[in-house]
Amino acid sequence: MNIGEAARASGVSAKMIRYYEQVGLLAPRGRTESGYRLYGPAEVHTLRFIRQARRLGFLVEDIRKLVALWHDRSRASSEVKAIALEHVGELDRRIAELKEMRDVLAHLARHCHGDARPDCPILEELASEDPVAFQESHSTFAAKVV
Repeated sequence: MNIGEAARASGVSAKMIRYYEQVGLLAPRGRTESGYRLYGPAEVHTLRFIRQARRLGFLVEDIRKLVALWHDRSRASSEVKAIALEHVGELDRRIAELKEMRDVLAHLARHCHGDARPDCPILEELASEDPVAFQESHSTFAAKVV
């Protein structure tokens, strides 16, 4: 099948298929005499695997490792688990950062009058020249809110 058909079958855009080939997640495909890439069921299956890994937020380098382990039938599942648990830790860190950002922004929004006056603590904090002080002054607040 050509790249468009592979894209439809896998749920991955043709542009992303080209990118995955470029970064080595998918082996470069042979081409027809007219220059079209050719894909088979194995490539579509790999593209679906990559799509699922991306949905879970894995980075390209981790997906590369996972694809290699998936194709290696002599792999130890402990290697796969280690990659997954490392990613869980990273997701936990990102969730904590997002929660803190949300708490700080909610705090600022509560302190903004939201009326016709021009003064606004949200804009004042965003324009602050000392973002470290901003973060530290609100980290205590975020810890209390939790």
